[in-house]
Amino acid sequence: MKDKVNFGQQSTKVKQLSDIIEQDIMMGKYKTDTSLPSINHLSKAYNVSRDTVFKAFSDLRERKLIDSTPGKGYYVTNRQEKIFLLLLDEYSPFKNTLYNSFVRKLSTSYKVDLWFHQYNEHIFNTILHEAIGRYNYYVVMNFDNEKFSPLFNKINPSRLLLLDFGKFEKENYSYICQNFDDEFYNALTKLTDRLKKYRKIVFQFPTDSKHPRVSADSFRQYCHDNDMVSEISEQEDITYVENGVAYIVIRQTDVVNIIKRSREKGMKCGRDFGIIAYNDTPAYEVIDDGITALSVNWNEMGKQAAKFILTGEAVRTYLHTEVHLRNSV
Repeated sequence: MKDKVNFGQQSTKVKQLSDIIEQDIMMGKYKTDTSLPSINHLSKAYNVSRDTVFKAFSDLRERKLIDSTPGKGYYVTNRQEKIFLLLLDEYSPFKNTLYNSFVRKLSTSYKVDLWFHQYNEHIFNTILHEAIGRYNYYVVMNFDNEKFSPLFNKINPSRLLLLDFGKFEKENYSYICQNFDDEFYNALTKLTDRLKKYRKIVFQFPTDSKHPRVSADSFRQYCHDNDMVSEISEQEDITYVENGVAYIVIRQTDVVNIIKRSREKGMKCGRDFGIIAYNDTPAYEVIDDGITALSVNWNEMGKQAAKFILTGEAVRTYLHTEVHLRNSV
């Protein structure tokens, strides 16, 4: 009986057949040091020429997945585990921390393919759709905090780990996520004594920001509960730094912008105004006298993600939002 495979037009039959055999190797159909079916068998099974199978084997041999010896035929040499890692937007320092922590914990028998979807649902769906069935594990940061992608239903839950975003029903899946409402509120509570000295707290939250909007609700509730004057600024940039105001910002570029504008006016961060940044980076330790940051432990997220791959044990946890207190408030 022939395998039901429809060869498309997107690439050559050789490339498509080698991808099929590679996927079978990765998923354990063909074990390390065991023989592959013969060229004649695969030629009949997939209704392709013997030359196509031979070239597919040659491609896999170049990639060091298979080899051949007289009398033994072709056999599997390396069943490397393939990991699909889909991260958010463009490069950022804290995601680099996550990635480095993740790959350091994995052995060389794991190959990690890194993708970015830029919070774009169409790009996200396209990348994930093409990846389904081609990897052993999927480690995915969703494109939205409150929207569960239907494509997740096509992946074995034991092979899928959701990271960072996750304010949606995900009972059957493993996840390591942030909490952008209660944890944000609790982190601000730890800074209440510092924030009380400011006449107003401004949360810069541009309208096009992909940061979960629930944080704005938690901010309002925190300021109301602590009788603080507050404002949510939806403008793209803070154009005027006010004396006696503490600014909460999401992007690193906003921290730099505020510092630059304050220096033009001879103002000192931590004395004349305050800054609290989201997602800690090494730069915040040295900018001015240090920038206070609210952040989950991205290194820990990477370690726990790697543990999921290495052990296969389900994980369902929200990481705490930590306060890295420095001299900016």
